[in-house]
Amino acid sequence: MDQRPVLLIDEIDKADIEFPNDLLQELDRMQFFVYETGETIEATNRPIVIITSNNEKELPDAFLRRCFFHFIKFPDPETMQDIIDVHFPGLKGQLVNEALKMFYDMRDVAGVKKKPSTSELLDWIKLLVNEDITAETLRESDPRRLIPPLHGALLKNEQDVHLFEKLAFMSRRGDRS
Repeated sequence: MDQRPVLLIDEIDKADIEFPNDLLQELDRMQFFVYETGETIEATNRPIVIITSNNEKELPDAFLRRCFFHFIKFPDPETMQDIIDVHFPGLKGQLVNEALKMFYDMRDVAGVKKKPSTSELLDWIKLLVNEDITAETLRESDPRRLIPPLHGALLKNEQDVHLFEKLAFMSRRGDRS
C-alpha cells in the first residue's frame, strides 16, 4: 500500500500574486514541470497539502474556497516557556522570566508595526546568554533602558525602533518633571 505524500508550502502569502491560482492548477493535474532539471514530476497518490500564511496579503477567494482554515494563535507565556525549554534545555530562572516579560510587553506596545516573533525571541535569548546579560539588567527601571539590550534581535523595523526611542525619550522627560 502506497503512503500519501505530504506537501508543505510555507508562507504562501509571500509568493507572487498568481502563485495560489497556479498552484491549484498543478495540484489538480497532480504533476508539475521542473524547469531547472527539465523533468515532469507526477504524483501517483493525491498529496496532503499543508499551506502556511502570515496573513501579510490577501489570498484569492477561489483558492481559499478550496482550503480548510485553521488559525494558530500566538503562544501564551507558558507555551513560550515550553518552546524556550526545547531550544535551551536547562536555561531556567530569572533571565528567561525577565526576557519573556519584556518580550510580551514589547508586543503589547500600541503602534508596533512588526511585533517580535517566537523566532526573534529565541535569537534574542541566545544573544543575552552569549553576552552574559543578567536578569537584573533586563529588570532595570531606568527610563533610558526602555529599549532592551540587543533590541536589534527583536525589532526588525526602523519605525518600531524609532517608536521605542520616542517612548524612552518621553519617559526620561517625564522623570525630570
